[in-house]
Amino acid sequence: MKFIQSAKNAQVKQWKKLLLKKEREKTGLYLVEGLHLVEEALKHKEEMVELIASEDLSLPAHWNVDGVEMTIITAEIAKELADTETNQGVFAVCRKRQLPDSLSGRTYLLIDAVQDPGNIGTMIRTADAASIDGVILGAGCADPYNPKVLRSAQGSHFHVPLIQMPLDEAIQQLKNQQIPVLGTSLQRATDYREAEVQDSFALLVGNEGSGVNEALLGETTSNVFIPIYGSSESLNVAVAAGILLYHFKHLLKNV
Repeated sequence: MKFIQSAKNAQVKQWKKLLLKKEREKTGLYLVEGLHLVEEALKHKEEMVELIASEDLSLPAHWNVDGVEMTIITAEIAKELADTETNQGVFAVCRKRQLPDSLSGRTYLLIDAVQDPGNIGTMIRTADAASIDGVILGAGCADPYNPKVLRSAQGSHFHVPLIQMPLDEAIQQLKNQQIPVLGTSLQRATDYREAEVQDSFALLVGNEGSGVNEALLGETTSNVFIPIYGSSESLNVAVAAGILLYHFKHLLKNV
């Protein structure tokens, strides 16, 4: 166990860099903050590199930290590392999960250019809750390892595979595997309740303002919409994704 007292320590500076997308992509590492997320990380020790805890924090008695590299820091350093206004004094450095080369699941959520970290995190959490096999993030999406995404997802990063790849390639792969890809659009689409799925599906949702890219909509198996009964022009993308994921998952045979 190490003890670091200075915020100018090289290791502290390296941890702080993990708050930046560039460093996360370079190292394949990311930083989680708070008791709940660190507890989830401890359940997946193969993805956990290091536990960092403030000297004034008593770790929960039920935490199993056997075999975990741990560093104790000062409250000042904890404040430096935190992305929240009031931090809980505990962090973990985690390793991005190694993913298979092919899309071998039956159900996927595809996300096109959704920029709000809260929306991305909520959709990852919802996909996890609905037992979706993977979330595929295309160009223009907020980084799934952004601290705000991590907080919104509430630990689902440890449960559901997150795949970053061009969506046109993903759509083609899925269709080649006979997995229907359902786009979401308010034009040239059918009511989602009229769409049929048998044993697999992939749902494609898009940007908060402009929706799914038209070129991608032209590549889907079919496109669906959710009826609006009130005066709002549309639903929040994360809310719409939740409605549709649960609906289509319910329709699957042999779930």
